[in-house]
Amino acid sequence: MVLKKIQYSLLSLLLFPFYLQAQDPIQPDSLIRNRHFVEDDQVVVMLDSLANLKIFEDTQFPNANQYQNWSTYSDNDVPTFPDSVYMERIALMNDQSPFEYVYNQEVKKFIELYGVRKRKLTARILGLAQIYFPLFEEQLDKYNMPLELKYLAVIESALNPIANSPAGAKGLWQFMYGTGKGYGLKVSTYVDDRFDPYKSTIAACEHLTDLHDIYGSWSLALAAYNSGAGNVNKAIRRSGGIKNFWAIKKYLPKETASYVPAFIAASYVLTYANEHKIHPVDPGILYYEVDTVTVHSPLSFDQISEMLNIPMDEIVFLNPSFKHKVIPASPENPFKLRLRKKYIGNFINNETALYAYKTKEGLASEAMAQLVYSNYRESELYTVKSGETVSSIAKKFHMTTGELKSLNGLKKNSIRPNKKILVYTNPAKGKPQEGGASSTYVPQAIPKDTALKTTASGAISEPVSSKTPAPSGHSEETSLAIYVVISGDNLGRIAAKHHCTTAELMKWNNLPDEKILVGQKIKVAANGNETAASVKKELEEKSKKPSSASQHYSYYSIQSGDNLWEIADKYDVTVSQLKTANNLKNNSRLKPGQKIKIPK
Repeated sequence: MVLKKIQYSLLSLLLFPFYLQAQDPIQPDSLIRNRHFVEDDQVVVMLDSLANLKIFEDTQFPNANQYQNWSTYSDNDVPTFPDSVYMERIALMNDQSPFEYVYNQEVKKFIELYGVRKRKLTARILGLAQIYFPLFEEQLDKYNMPLELKYLAVIESALNPIANSPAGAKGLWQFMYGTGKGYGLKVSTYVDDRFDPYKSTIAACEHLTDLHDIYGSWSLALAAYNSGAGNVNKAIRRSGGIKNFWAIKKYLPKETASYVPAFIAASYVLTYANEHKIHPVDPGILYYEVDTVTVHSPLSFDQISEMLNIPMDEIVFLNPSFKHKVIPASPENPFKLRLRKKYIGNFINNETALYAYKTKEGLASEAMAQLVYSNYRESELYTVKSGETVSSIAKKFHMTTGELKSLNGLKKNSIRPNKKILVYTNPAKGKPQEGGASSTYVPQAIPKDTALKTTASGAISEPVSSKTPAPSGHSEETSLAIYVVISGDNLGRIAAKHHCTTAELMKWNNLPDEKILVGQKIKVAANGNETAASVKKELEEKSKKPSSASQHYSYYSIQSGDNLWEIADKYDVTVSQLKTANNLKNNSRLKPGQKIKIPK
């Protein structure tokens, strides 16, 4: 009996580890101990996103690999080094940088990721670095920040300019909507500034500067960049008030706990890429080959590509912020377009013809201008309420369900309460007909003998003579004028304004129904029209905004750990608005108990 008990005990001891393995999932600490296993986290996801980036397809760039000193990548003889070598190199990096570089097994795990497991993708990062690092370094130097922070974008997006995380962060610096808005990055129907390499880099510099001002540590600033200042503040409190990343690491979210080690590893591997035999893959374009031109009228990528003979994928890659391959520019709201320098001269010399160029798809420039003007809308963040659906929210914000789904990447009509989604702040000024841009209203050409002079308001022109028969009491020879439809107009309102009937307007303009679009030019009775001055005055009255003297504010008392970004996000204002309202500068520090104004 005793022998059987001993045998049973020995068997239990042998089987117990397998029982534990079956009961418990692998824990994070065991992941660290097993240096050959790297979890498929956000860092890996962003690395993998480079596999299908079209910029690396040689067919798109016939001159790829034209530069000297670009080596062909080879998988042969992958070098590895002992811990002492890693430690020595990272210690040297630490001596030469204000950033706190350290070496440990967590860092080593990510060195193996970038230097061994994903080295082919790291080679692509080195290629993309030739495009983006000079831009990053220029802005970091301007803000007097460590140039090593350029490696942060490697962790965030793997330098993929169209990176889009499942959580909704976008672009090279992976800005969420609320954070981006706080630093001036706008999202509209046609443009998402979070994808703009220049604007997002400036916003990242400002955000990181604010975070460093709070913590006085770049490691903690990086942690707060990843998970928010609130999570870092909680971790500091739980650790007894210690402001050191490695001391608070166990209290941080799992992804954030790995964030700084991944940053150190990426910095190391890209610095010592040659020693690891990782050579850049040529993306076919370099930073110093790129320049900008200013666009003053609506312009599509098709027009640019076809007329200037530029590969479409190249235009898309250099200008990822334009969501629908359309630049919604106007003289009052111009946009910057990035092109290779060799195309800049052709653009400038042919700019006027380019705006009027009709693409193979037959998109007329006037039709596109009308489409852009009618549907250019900015967006804001909305929190879903209990019982709401995609269709009910779309109706509430004058959107179609398709627009709402497209804006947020939604696939179903159901949506959970408290989820934050993007909605448009105002209804479309004029809906295009089904079928896209080609079916949008195209203003008809004015006869050559018609002397039109558009007024400063853009709403009404001088009278023109017309012998078009007119019903309802108007004379056989009716004097007509051209009126430009403004926001809020309908045929009934226009008819009353110009002392004619809706039927007359429809007849004079060959309208099949009463639908009209903002910007559309229609004929009206000249003898009853309002003066240009009165129309201009009406428009000015509508556009008046409260002066700063009548601006209303609420007040907020600063709590320990508060920062401007979190306050701006909480009250749905921008950091710039808070700074202006309170006369704050970038180096201004918030003190607990201090009261600040919150613009309403």
